[in-house]
Amino acid sequence: MPKMKSHRGACKRFKTTASGKIKRERMNGSHNLEKKNRKRTRRLHQTALLEGLKAKQIKRMIQA
Repeated sequence: MPKMKSHRGACKRFKTTASGKIKRERMNGSHNLEKKNRKRTRRLHQTALLEGLKAKQIKRMIQA
């Protein structure tokens, strides 16, 4: 049976922290920023953590 390969798209979009949590970027923070207020754009440039079942699925995709 061949080796399991990691999902390359998921590897580019998600990173793991030192404690093993999954970190992601927020959407809508790259263009058309002049229409969005300053508070919103600051919030969009912060990273977020994945919770629960989604985090478990993404871990499996990255570490395979």
